[in-house]
Amino acid sequence: MGRPKGGTNRNHSKEEKLALVLRNLRGETGRVLEKETGICHTQIHKWTKQYLEGGEEALVNKRKPGNPLAKYHRKKELTPIEQLEYKVALLERELLKKDAEVVRLKKSIELERGDAKRK
Repeated sequence: MGRPKGGTNRNHSKEEKLALVLRNLRGETGRVLEKETGICHTQIHKWTKQYLEGGEEALVNKRKPGNPLAKYHRKKELTPIEQLEYKVALLERELLKKDAEVVRLKKSIELERGDAKRK
């Protein structure tokens, strides 16, 4: 059946997930719950597995990191502390890019050396 195109992701609360998981564990099939709630049976199965492995806390929605610089772009004027925080965030981002570049270059050098040794 699949998810309809143009749909949006929906966050279900821990309580809602827990209620469906407990019903599933009591014997109601995922297909029956899917018809009743509109939530795919595979999603209900995934939540059940998470619950069995990690308990109720495994059903809590994880917070996604997002863009750390977005909060600075929304403001017209930044305080001196916010200006410094923004500069630090920019430098941290640049450092991560440089570190990734170093790792990529090291791998390419290792591959070149490996090819030279084979010849």
